[in-house]
Amino acid sequence: AVRVEESGGGSVQAGESLRLSCSAFEYPGSHYCMGWFRQRPGKEREEVARMYSTGDVIYGNPFSRRFTASLSRNTLSLQMDSLEPDDTAIYYCALHKICTWKESSEYVWGQGTQVTVSS
Repeated sequence: AVRVEESGGGSVQAGESLRLSCSAFEYPGSHYCMGWFRQRPGKEREEVARMYSTGDVIYGNPFSRRFTASLSRNTLSLQMDSLEPDDTAIYYCALHKICTWKESSEYVWGQGTQVTVSS
């Protein structure tokens, strides 16, 4: 089975930066893609950035202006700059086993990491 772990969340002041990290653990040679999502209190889950099999990362609006995702081996980092109070959310990493991001049964979710931004 695939296992996903997030880290790097915390409490910061508006305007500061934070870097999240997500690691996936699986048998060597397995095929999957990773991505970042977030869920703000009382709101629907949002797509932040998703990696595809080409190596490209596609961002949801408007995250590309301040957020940058980068992959190194089996770790997907999310650099978040100029954080705002509205960025307060639980940030989830997910893995999609076949990289289409279509089939819900192919998702493997991490436990989430809390990001709190104060004004």
